[in-house]
Amino acid sequence: MKQTTVGIEELSINAIRTLTIDAVEKAAMGHPGMPMGAAPMAYALWTQHLKHNPADAKWVDRDRFVLSAGHGSMLLYSLLHLSGYGLTLDDIKKFRQWGSLTPGHPEYGHTVGVEATTGPLGQGVAMAVGMAMAEAHQAAVYNKPNFPIVDHYTYAICGDGDLMEGVSSEAASLAGHLKLGKLIVLYDSNDISLDGDLNMSFSENVRTRIESYGWQYLRVEEQNNIEAISAAIAEGKADTSRPTLIEIKTTIGYGSPNKAGKGGHGGTHGSPLGKDELLLTKQALGWPLEPDFYVPAEVYEHFAHYKELGGKAQNSWEQLWNSYQAAYPELAKQFELASSGTLPADWNADVPRFTPESGAISTRTASGKVLNGLAKRVPQLVGGSADLASSNFTMLNDDAAFSATNYSGRNFWFGVREFAMGSALNGMLLHGGLRAFGGTFLVFSDYLRGAIRLSALMKLPVAYVFTHDSIAVGEDGPTHQPIEQIPSLRMIPDLTLFRPADANETAAAWEYVLQAQEGPFVFALSRQNLPVLPGTDKLAYAHIGQGAYVLAEAAPGAVPDVQLVATGSEVTLALDVKKQLAQYGIGANVISMPSRELFEQQSLDVQQAVLNPKVKANVVIEMAYPAGWEEITGGEGFVVGIRKFGASAKADRVIREYGFTAEAIVQQIRQKYFQD
Repeated sequence: MKQTTVGIEELSINAIRTLTIDAVEKAAMGHPGMPMGAAPMAYALWTQHLKHNPADAKWVDRDRFVLSAGHGSMLLYSLLHLSGYGLTLDDIKKFRQWGSLTPGHPEYGHTVGVEATTGPLGQGVAMAVGMAMAEAHQAAVYNKPNFPIVDHYTYAICGDGDLMEGVSSEAASLAGHLKLGKLIVLYDSNDISLDGDLNMSFSENVRTRIESYGWQYLRVEEQNNIEAISAAIAEGKADTSRPTLIEIKTTIGYGSPNKAGKGGHGGTHGSPLGKDELLLTKQALGWPLEPDFYVPAEVYEHFAHYKELGGKAQNSWEQLWNSYQAAYPELAKQFELASSGTLPADWNADVPRFTPESGAISTRTASGKVLNGLAKRVPQLVGGSADLASSNFTMLNDDAAFSATNYSGRNFWFGVREFAMGSALNGMLLHGGLRAFGGTFLVFSDYLRGAIRLSALMKLPVAYVFTHDSIAVGEDGPTHQPIEQIPSLRMIPDLTLFRPADANETAAAWEYVLQAQEGPFVFALSRQNLPVLPGTDKLAYAHIGQGAYVLAEAAPGAVPDVQLVATGSEVTLALDVKKQLAQYGIGANVISMPSRELFEQQSLDVQQAVLNPKVKANVVIEMAYPAGWEEITGGEGFVVGIRKFGASAKADRVIREYGFTAEAIVQQIRQKYFQD
């Protein structure tokens, strides 16, 4: 018998629920409760509002969808399967298994249709804010009358846990301030957290909070009322002057006779239903008990209709795009390059070059000059700082601020919201069409470490500009003097950290970063002025990609007695050490290592061309905690580093007291290797 409209909606929603519980049961682990409760809102969004084409998951003008409550991943996988994104029923059956396309939490770049890696709560909301910022910026830059080539919404589904995380508050505050009206968050409000009832830890008035941020607040009382949910989404879309939060009251584990609405380990948040309860749930939903993973043919037909509509929507956009190309060829070319991640011709023509004669300059200042040079020819380069642009030198001087009244601006004022900044940067890169950077002090990188880790998981080429990189910060004292941050950041897989020795290494690193398709990258930059070192104008550009190079030899072609490996400001110190060692007849090579990660990726031949394996006296000099240098120093080398917090005093006094003088290091080297 042919299903009625209401019948097919219920059938589709229950298909999402039962696929979820079957997958979780087969895996013997997972989170069935959230998808069971949120299935109606997700269905309403995906079928009645979400502009997308499963045949082309990367269509640039698609709506973006982020499942911020990533533990409910089976909700997303079920939708991707039913919608025709290529995720098969066999993939669903391999939920949480080795090598499957359905891992425990959604992973960007792993499963087609997943727009963001989520699971760490709150960050999905914040990344959605970044996506909405990117859409607003591109729309302001590229849209012309009758040519809205960038015109899409960003949607997210979040839960109570997302709203408890501080990063969502930071991001919501920023989104309201910026009046991001094309951002809509559906709040799965089920009054349950992992440990039990939500009222044990969360009792605030979400409405007054979100409205105080400048958001529109809407509420739907009945989770299965598709018409009411759809109407609320439409109302949210209609108000383009404010982001919208739609609170939808739900029952976690909806359909489970004995576990619905229960938290803790007796509920459905993070445990399978169990075979008996699974059968009872299917029975309650009017679903066949056998076979598992059953989807009625009419449900597939129903979703195929929406896939067809998505293809038509993209075809209409492509017709608009063809007309736009004819009317605005230069802007169209710029948009194509930006969307594909391709740099314009002569993109680095305005990057300054530095000489010793130009005088000492901090690497943070050099970075600012390079950024401004790049910005002249790379229009997709945008960024800002967590209220430290005047100290990080992340301001693009010829551009306006991105604001609610001028979304075309390229300077983003993130405010003192480091974590939201990092997450928003991730969202911008996920959206596409932009190359984004963000800055703060290196010591405050801890505030956004979770976002940096997600950058690395997703391999997004975000550029983090972290200045004030050592105890040379001086009088600000130990709270602002990073010690453990550099080695800690180096431990994040797939992250590349640059600590340039001078202005030329800084410029070379920026050029390397801008050409990279994967990342992320951290710049650890000095506050204090550093001399431009002889030879770096050529050596830095030639060798930045290998992470290290010999800056100064003991004697041409000779095997040195000592190899001095240094990063950042300490390279200048290493050159002084080399001079003083020569007075004792000790020959030293100075090796600048702007990126240990890149050096460690090189072949053994390349590494040994820089770091001579015949030399056992290898000394690393870095004003940071001395961790991770074992492969460089070898069994007989050592690290001149710091194992305690800093102190408040003039920079030169702190540096001297902590042993970073040529005299102190020469004495250590002579005592260890040349006592006779």
